[in-house]
Amino acid sequence: MTTESTVVALFVIATAVAVIAHRLRVPYTVALLLAGLGIGTLGLIEPPHLTRSLLFAFILPGLLFEAAFHLDLALLRRNWRIITALAAPGVVVAIGLTALICTFAFRALGLDPEFSMTMGLVFGGLIAATDPIAVVALFRSMHAPPRLTTLIEGESLLNDGTSIVFLTLILGYVAGTTTTATAIAAQLVVMVGGGILVGLAMGFGVSGVMKRIDDPMIEITLTVIAAYGSFVLAEQLHCSGVLATVVAGVICGGYGEQVAMSPATRTAVNAFWEYASFALNSLVFLMVGFTIPLRSLLASWPEIAIAYVAAIGGRAGVVAVVSVLFNRTGERIPGGWPLILTWGGLRGALSVMLALGLAPDFPHRAQLEAMTLGVVVVSLTLQGLTMRGVLRRALPESRA
Repeated sequence: MTTESTVVALFVIATAVAVIAHRLRVPYTVALLLAGLGIGTLGLIEPPHLTRSLLFAFILPGLLFEAAFHLDLALLRRNWRIITALAAPGVVVAIGLTALICTFAFRALGLDPEFSMTMGLVFGGLIAATDPIAVVALFRSMHAPPRLTTLIEGESLLNDGTSIVFLTLILGYVAGTTTTATAIAAQLVVMVGGGILVGLAMGFGVSGVMKRIDDPMIEITLTVIAAYGSFVLAEQLHCSGVLATVVAGVICGGYGEQVAMSPATRTAVNAFWEYASFALNSLVFLMVGFTIPLRSLLASWPEIAIAYVAAIGGRAGVVAVVSVLFNRTGERIPGGWPLILTWGGLRGALSVMLALGLAPDFPHRAQLEAMTLGVVVVSLTLQGLTMRGVLRRALPESRA
């Protein structure tokens, strides 16, 4: 198939899957993943390769910007402490817990006595980021509390950035390029602080230009520049492109939309980014399905099972600790929500790309890749397909 034919085929498949998923009432992204797995396994078409450069240069900035642009800023301000706790120190704790569980289980069960805590930390970093796309639409259709949706989305936007930052530090430590606490701290400050500053500059800069223009097409283009320009500029400066894009999206969606856009422009910009999100998600989840070698993963099922238990255990531990810490504050997590926050922390395309991006000669690369890909498949299918029942049980007032 030519490239043009493949692109058309992908959108035909995505449209068909969307219709079937809607009728079967299953999360759209889960259906896309399963379709990709099936088509890739059967070899029905020649699938495009989902490369790290494709994800980071084309898909990820658009998805991050759209989600940040549509965040409820009022709810975000009221819950910023708990979101930050889950997405920053929470990510570090989750990585550590996941590494501990994996290392202990592999050695205790004799699966891999050489699997070290360092390799466990690498796996924890690969799998730390959550991907709520499969469940957020479900939350809205079942009229879940808006605050719950904000917690899931806000945490995911931030932990995408923090997980990449900490994985970079871990890989630098493994490679011997960042070995001292001072060097690690300095790199952390540059990546996080620089990414935030770039996002602020791009977001306010674009918003300032839009205040002087009243043309929906030009303003849509300016938001595209904010989304991709902030990512590229931050990466060029060796900062966090993910955090830069998230901050730019929040500024454009919160400040820029209110002070710089006419009603007609708001409608046009929102419609553009909603479609962009649909198109990008369709492509990325289909290609993730194509990328995952299902047959070879079956041979690693014991390691994948332990890895999944470790990932969900680390997530549960973080949610439990944060829930207790905020129990007596205004950001208290209501009963039933910790289960939803734990089970709703699905893993997705970012983890796949981080695993595929490991150097070919990286120690235990094949095992780490199989564990990560396997956890993504189990997480999206098991948690994604059962989330409706979990939501009904934890929130009896929600409607199917």
